[in-house]
Amino acid sequence: MRKKIIAANWKMNKTVSEAVTFLDTFLLELGEEKRVDVVICPPFTALAKVSEVLSDVSNVRLGAQNMHWEKPGAYTGEVSADMLRELFVRYVVLGHSERRSLFGETDAVVNRKTKAALAAVLKPIVCVGETLDERDAGRVESVLSTQLSGSLADLSAKEFEEVIIAYEPVWAIGTGRTASPEQAQAAHAFIRAHLETMAGKAVADKVRIQYGGSVKPANTAELMSQPDIDGALVGGASLEARGFVEIVKHAL
Repeated sequence: MRKKIIAANWKMNKTVSEAVTFLDTFLLELGEEKRVDVVICPPFTALAKVSEVLSDVSNVRLGAQNMHWEKPGAYTGEVSADMLRELFVRYVVLGHSERRSLFGETDAVVNRKTKAALAAVLKPIVCVGETLDERDAGRVESVLSTQLSGSLADLSAKEFEEVIIAYEPVWAIGTGRTASPEQAQAAHAFIRAHLETMAGKAVADKVRIQYGGSVKPANTAELMSQPDIDGALVGGASLEARGFVEIVKHAL
């Protein structure tokens, strides 16, 4: 049985003080719920403080929103895996559609980052998903297979088991539109089948696949009831503490 994983991607939101205020409310409301893995991914500027707040919390883990694949060096504005590890970061979001579309990240770049994260004992949350034009053109499976094959190329079976996949239909991110539970399940089932071709059924059955795309308290339970949906990567709805608590509770 795959344990659900709910991750909050705050994107470029929340100052350090705002992050602390969120956590004060969220941790009080959430209690010691351990049936779901919870990950908070604040901006880089808040990582150190959030790590400090979470240091005595057993059921919430810290994630980063991005990282560079190189070791420390002349890469102005970048952050390495070792820097994240020092702050007790456990997860890192890689290949988010915004990174792909706004900053030109390719599957090859995501692959380099994924390998670097795994080498540093970080758990990568690797994002894949199609645009509306690609869906309308009937290319969902083609796009997903290309992204998965490129982003996860040359991983060992053991490495595959450390990866979380986040299926994020680009047309549903921040738009208020959500893939229906049936659409989401179909995409997740295809992703798991493709992982089977890459790493075998035993491994594919262990990999957790999150859904991301206008996730909110009202639709979480129905999405989480699908057999191949193992959690959610939550954007805008994760910015309000009580709403995010409801999302986590609906995943139980």
